[in-house]
Amino acid sequence: MMHFHREKYVPRGGPDGGDGGKGGDVIFLVVATLNTLQSFRYKHKFIAPDGEKGGPSNMSGKGAKDLVIPVPPGTIVYDSTTDELLGDLVKAGDKLRICKGGRGGLGNQHFATSRNQAPRTAEKGEPPEERNLRLELKLLADIGIVGVPNAGKSSFLAAVTNANPKIADYPFTTIEPNLGVANMDEETSLILADIPGLIEGAHDGIGLGYAFLKHIQRTRVLIHVLDGMAEDPLADFTQINAELALYDPMLAKKPQIVVVNKNDLPDVQERWPALKKALVKKGYSPIAISAVTHENLQTVLWKAHELLQTTPEVEVVSTIPLYKPEEDPRDFKITREKDGWRVSGASIERAAEMTYWEHDGSVRRFHHLMVTLGVDAALRKVGIENGDTVFIKDYELEWQD
Repeated sequence: MMHFHREKYVPRGGPDGGDGGKGGDVIFLVVATLNTLQSFRYKHKFIAPDGEKGGPSNMSGKGAKDLVIPVPPGTIVYDSTTDELLGDLVKAGDKLRICKGGRGGLGNQHFATSRNQAPRTAEKGEPPEERNLRLELKLLADIGIVGVPNAGKSSFLAAVTNANPKIADYPFTTIEPNLGVANMDEETSLILADIPGLIEGAHDGIGLGYAFLKHIQRTRVLIHVLDGMAEDPLADFTQINAELALYDPMLAKKPQIVVVNKNDLPDVQERWPALKKALVKKGYSPIAISAVTHENLQTVLWKAHELLQTTPEVEVVSTIPLYKPEEDPRDFKITREKDGWRVSGASIERAAEMTYWEHDGSVRRFHHLMVTLGVDAALRKVGIENGDTVFIKDYELEWQD
């Protein structure tokens, strides 16, 4: 605020304009109860509140509250413009500041000097930071359930946990991963992720593709569900393993429990001995199950639990990327345009946005800053003349020597 103290019998009270409050930061916070990025489908723009304006009597405005945006564990944050990794949010309570709130502008109390005791100069608040982001999610689960579409993965998850995935008798019923917790006894529980059905070419993005293959990277054990009623369950098994290896060779090395589903059907029971023999030849110990009758489901879970005890945890580096030196904000660039000269640079553009152009004192201060940064000398060097237009961001200034 630009303000002068007013009091009876005090004709010259002096400047007492207060400072503006700091703007709010934009922060991502990991909330353990979330497991999808669904909410961002409906809202794309998030704006933290402004700080309050300064007042008279040197009263500073109140700083704004931060805007805290909840995200699920496993959220990876990229700058969509540069593709720079900003953070990998893994644990509940992890925070990542995406945009810093601008500081409040200074009131005219700060510009009083012995030579200028009544400054008509004040600052606007610092312009806000803006960022376009891309969010990705890698689910954090102990066990991933994989298989071709309609093999019975969601039915398996629903049978062993409290999850309520969509289940129907057609391919691609599941279009986003589902998480569930299987409580085996008072001290033992497993987190399972039902990964949407994979088809040939998934590693190249065909079908639901690599949008869901990435979730398997953080699981430690895989339950590979085969459809006992499929035309060729062994071909399905080979195809899925090939897609996993093509996407990430490390996925092919994860321990797998192979289960043949729908063993409640007579046709599957008849095929089971031949399927078992063929899978044993490949080095696996398959289990016949039925997600409908719950046959052998506990056996599968306990076997998965045993494998987890001997499988190392997936190493995940949390939150902060490597330090990257920033460009000097005082640097600027001058380019010739059809109608004048454009000056671009972080400091000079920020100063232009924080200037009250209607106040002569603020304009003089801006010119002094141009001299300090070397913009004035650089414009003279490139041959600017009286009456030329200087563009700084959205502002048009007339050059007068």
